[in-house]
Amino acid sequence: MKNPAGVTLLITHYNRSRSLERLLKKLRELTCHFDEIIVSDDASRPEHIERLRELQKEYSFRLLTTPVNRGLGNNINKGQDAVTTPYTLYVQEDFLPTDAFPEGLRAALEIMETRKDIDMIRLYVGLEYPDVKPYKFGFSEMIFRLSRPGSAKFFYYSDTPHLRRRDFFQKFGRYAEGVVQVKGEKYMGMAFLQAHGKAMLTDKNDLFVHENPDEEPSTQDYSAFNRMRAKIPEPIFDALWTVKKTVEYLFIRYRR
Repeated sequence: MKNPAGVTLLITHYNRSRSLERLLKKLRELTCHFDEIIVSDDASRPEHIERLRELQKEYSFRLLTTPVNRGLGNNINKGQDAVTTPYTLYVQEDFLPTDAFPEGLRAALEIMETRKDIDMIRLYVGLEYPDVKPYKFGFSEMIFRLSRPGSAKFFYYSDTPHLRRRDFFQKFGRYAEGVVQVKGEKYMGMAFLQAHGKAMLTDKNDLFVHENPDEEPSTQDYSAFNRMRAKIPEPIFDALWTVKKTVEYLFIRYRR
């Protein structure tokens, strides 16, 4: 597959060199080619760095390292700073493209070339978005309405695989550093909405799968949030969460 426009594949990595290898191998099997592949590492353990060096020789990517762990926000920032192409395909190392991915990426690029108002296209959807308008090529435009009941409308942006423009930082600011991943994703999501960003998402959600094998499990811990949520009836929790998110959206500046 030859991409019709300049795209850099940006992969963030931390202690999951086997997952990264699976991702790169699958992309090669799908004959996906990019202007450049950048792997931004967040001070992984020595055995993973050694493996990254080996993979770099095989897959010809640019490796960005750091002497100390600074969190996902910093890892994305330093990776995005190195991008010089008009578009960035951002993927965390524990996602795998499917056989449908090449055509999906080609369609997403065509949309962004045509629709200059679209800032990003989400290629993986973890939570169903409540308000969408079908577009074409298997994608729909996400519609944010503050007046819509429920908190799901605020889950507009996601760190999961997406295609975005190079001016993303200029329009929405940088990723928050020194905070856990969940908060960093929330801050960018709010900054995106406050700046009236526009996004689309895949309809079938068949372009990527999320894999956390036993040897490289997920490091995200949602247990405290889930325990809190389990103690409150769902309608009450959602009403309280909606009020909280609305206040944050209206009165707190999230752009970094």
